[in-house]
Amino acid sequence: MVQTGNNSKTALAKSLNGLLADCYALFIKTKNFHWHVGGPHFRDYHLLFDDQAAEILAITDLIAERVRKNGHASLTSITSIAAQQSIVDQDNLDIDAQDMLKILADDNKKLVHKIREVKEFAAKAGDNATDGIADDWTDQAEQRIWFLMQSAS
Repeated sequence: MVQTGNNSKTALAKSLNGLLADCYALFIKTKNFHWHVGGPHFRDYHLLFDDQAAEILAITDLIAERVRKNGHASLTSITSIAAQQSIVDQDNLDIDAQDMLKILADDNKKLVHKIREVKEFAAKAGDNATDGIADDWTDQAEQRIWFLMQSAS
């Protein structure tokens, strides 16, 4: 049974904001690796990471707008992102390219899990638009995982 009360919309907004925070964290991490990757496959990984970062950044506006369309406030600052992200930052610059690929694949798997949670909350809130678009976000993340895993040796 679909719940359409304030509690279900609030839970959906909270879930969407958590996803938004993780997208920003993953975007920064992916750009970090784009800037700092080295080795014999530098150009390929540099371009792969840049493409993936752009794809992640592209969905942030859609996520924030879904929060707003459900009557809630989206994230407002780096501080609010940091408070809600579950994807761990990476400040270590001594990571080889293969480890970068694996780290990003694992983080994208976490993102898929988070998107599936959003989808469940959207169904409970009767938000068909968020429910449907979550499938696209899942497909994009799964493709990123596939590319990263195929690039890892």
